[in-house]
Amino acid sequence: MLKIKTLALLALMACPIHLSAQELEYKMEIGAMAGMSSYLGDANYTNPLSHLKPAGGLVARYNFNTRMALKFNLSYAGIGGNSAERSNKYPDGKNWKFDTSVVDFGCQYELNFFGYGTGAATYKGNKRLAPYIHLGLGMTYGQGVKPEGSVFTLNIPIGIGVKYKLKPRLNVGLDWSAHFSLDDKLDGIVDPYGIKGSFLKNKDSYTMLMLFLTYDIMPKYRKCNN
Repeated sequence: MLKIKTLALLALMACPIHLSAQELEYKMEIGAMAGMSSYLGDANYTNPLSHLKPAGGLVARYNFNTRMALKFNLSYAGIGGNSAERSNKYPDGKNWKFDTSVVDFGCQYELNFFGYGTGAATYKGNKRLAPYIHLGLGMTYGQGVKPEGSVFTLNIPIGIGVKYKLKPRLNVGLDWSAHFSLDDKLDGIVDPYGIKGSFLKNKDSYTMLMLFLTYDIMPKYRKCNN
């Protein structure tokens, strides 16, 4: 009887030692991001690097596993343009320029090209560096849009990125996303050619290139394997 109790006690003592030697997996990441944004629409159809503005925000991920995650973002981005800089000729012969900002809240499904992680999980082929793609749905609030004053619309974000695990719980990455809005009022003008739009056709959009830093929280439950 004493021998059984001794063995049980040794097993209990060994369990936390074994777990502490491994890197835990975490359910979520939270962090911040900063970068640049640009506008694509009636005043700029072709150049995503025109009139770059500062952008920033908060980001969170819920990690289903090492390949899939659900990402949430709350971002603030400047957008602007000048139709006089384009070669396009408009029916009324007029040009216009604008400088405004948008608040973007979105949710995207994120898929890593291969498993992402370090420590004990690397036996599955996971890597510190993982490129990914994402697709989702978002909401856009345009501020200071003339003549409406403000615009609220949905957007469809798609993008690519790469993430790198600096430390067991610290991640850094670069994310590029294009947000296709369902409205044509973000630049202050609607259908300058008189062509009626539908769904994503003849709508305004914007892009964001963000550098992010996140920290892992909420460790997943791990069983003792001794």
